[in-house]
Amino acid sequence: MGVPRIHLVDLDAAGDTGRNNLDIVRDIVRVMQVPVQLGGGVRDITTVKEMLKMGLDRVVIGTAAIENPRLVELACQSYRESVIVGIDAWDGYIAIHGWKEKTNTKAIDFAKKMIKAGARRFIYTDISRDGTLTEPNFTAITEMIQAIIFPVVVAGGVSNLTHLTMLRQLGAEGAIIGKALYTGNINLKLALSKNR
Repeated sequence: MGVPRIHLVDLDAAGDTGRNNLDIVRDIVRVMQVPVQLGGGVRDITTVKEMLKMGLDRVVIGTAAIENPRLVELACQSYRESVIVGIDAWDGYIAIHGWKEKTNTKAIDFAKKMIKAGARRFIYTDISRDGTLTEPNFTAITEMIQAIIFPVVVAGGVSNLTHLTMLRQLGAEGAIIGKALYTGNINLKLALSKNR
């Protein structure tokens, strides 16, 4: 349908269940003709290397970036363009371990720290909006985009074409659309044609 990239999240791996879906991810990567990126369960440099070796274009580091900032440093030194830092926020503060645990770390402060560690691209998810089909947290997104000079992809609450247009106008590099595709709230072909 013309999407420039597929975004996957391994929820089993993200949730510290001891399980992952890497066999399924490998199968998806094998048949896709567009780049694929994956988040969930990335906790060490060996995992980053293995994921990229299986053909993933980008790897998203979330919880581990908070708990082990050195991982971001190492990953960016070796695979800079293939590393994305995932920022999952609730009321402006980072949440980790599959959104189960809130921290006292402000999302913007964390992004700036990750830039110093070498990060050059971010996914910002407002988890209070994710899956709600309401609307993105435009205020928080604007603050994030203005606070850092690097690309920000937005997730959470994107549910119509107007939201996509507004995100583009705010300077977001892209948007991750999930539930709105499954429900039919967003027509993917139309969204892609209007937001190029």
